[in-house]
Order: sequence, then structure tokens, then C-alpha cells
Amino acid sequence: MKTFQIIYGIHPLIEAIKEKKIIKKLFFQKEINIKIGANYKKLLYLSKQMNIPVHFVSKHRFDHDQLKYKNHQGVFALLSPIKTFNIKNLLPTFYKQHKNPLLLVLDRITDVKNFGSIIRTAACSGVHSIIIPNKSTARINSDSIKTSSGALFKIPICKENNIQTTIRYLIKSGLQIISATEKSDISWYKIDFSGPTAIILGNEENGISSKYLKLSSYQVKIPLSIQGISSLNVSVVCGILLYEVFRQRKIKNQIESAVKN
Repeated sequence: MKTFQIIYGIHPLIEAIKEKKIIKKLFFQKEINIKIGANYKKLLYLSKQMNIPVHFVSKHRFDHDQLKYKNHQGVFALLSPIKTFNIKNLLPTFYKQHKNPLLLVLDRITDVKNFGSIIRTAACSGVHSIIIPNKSTARINSDSIKTSSGALFKIPICKENNIQTTIRYLIKSGLQIISATEKSDISWYKIDFSGPTAIILGNEENGISSKYLKLSSYQVKIPLSIQGISSLNVSVVCGILLYEVFRQRKIKNQIESAVKN
């Protein structure tokens, strides 16, 4: 029997429907006092277009453990579990599609807000896939969907049993491995990100495992101009690095386009 999971929030639900995820039922709170805006109406419209069963229920239906203290915005749904992938199946398809692979490897990112923020930034900046371990990681659930603003539906997540073996596979497949660590002497902007790249981000408390650092092509840091703070939040580091990749690749594409013309 298929187990459905609860997801909540207007924008995540809109993204789920647009990405054609399997939604069993959609619930709206009858007594909701918020002003019905464009996105609320859009959610209603899309649910009708996709023939999703819609139920208007009492606010007591929202007293579920997964919803009671959440910013559910008066809507939740029962969603088919999110599919995860294996990078060995995905990476060859990226090359066949003439993509320049950009991957994220998350080493024990356990905070759901960081996890969701990283996914959102990754989706917006052109990351092709995110790799996470099977254990010791934030769960793919209603909270991570909400904190990613539905971006979790837009980017393939690969769950791997052995991250060390996975990194070795990425190296053999032609990717450079960039690890973000404050212990490095190399600033992030000195790295050429224009080729196939996997960026490793580490645990909020302990950083990246030493065995992964040893496999890295480069270890990079983001310099800080203030004393007493040892590092940036991992989701902030993610944004800085990914948009440096975005910048470099955009410039490279512009140069190549100009040469062709």
C-alpha cells in the first residue's frame, strides 16, 4: 500500500502540481481569515485543472502534529513520496544532453532550514543534482519542501549509501571536486568553475569529513573580515559559491558565443 506524506503551504503545493506530482487529496481551511490572494486562487484553479480532489475542512483538521505549529497558510495535501535517484544513472544523461554538470554533495547537513535553503539556491542557480547520504541527513519531508519553497520538486535528489565511493565515481567521470572549508588558504574566487564540477558542503558543526577533503581537487574558503566568527552559515556559503559558478559560466558562454559569431 502506497504511503502518502503531508505537505503544506501555498507555493510548495503550486510547484508540486506544476511538476505533476501525485497528489491524492488537497485540503483548504474553511475558517481561514487571511486575504485570498492570487496564489491562493491559482492553487484552486490548478487543482481543478488537474482533477485533484479538493476538500474544505474545519481548522481542527489542521491540528495534526505535522501542521499544528507550521505556517501552513490554510492548505495542505497528501502527496506521493518524492522519488530519489542514483547519480550513476543520472550523470551519463547529463553528458548525453550536452550539459556541463554542476552537482552539490551535502555531507551530513541535518538542519532542515539549511537543507531547504540550499535546495532552493541550487535550483535557482542551475545545479543539475544534489547528492546526500542515506543516513545522517535532513529528511525529505513536508518541512524541507516548505523551506525550499517547492524547489525540491525541481531538482533531482540522489541518495547514496557511500559518499566516499560516490566522490571517486565523480572524479573518474571527469568532475573536479571543490570542498568548502574555512581551513583552506585558497579563496573561492581563484577557482575555475567553468568545467564539470561537484561542490561539497559540510555539516553545520563539524564541516566536511577529512576523507572527503583528501579526495578534493581544491579546498576553498570564503574570507571573513571580522574577528570572533569562525565561519558562515552553510546555506550562505552555498549561495556564494553557486553564484560564482553561475557568473563564470555565463561569461564563458558569452565569450564562446561571440567567437562563433
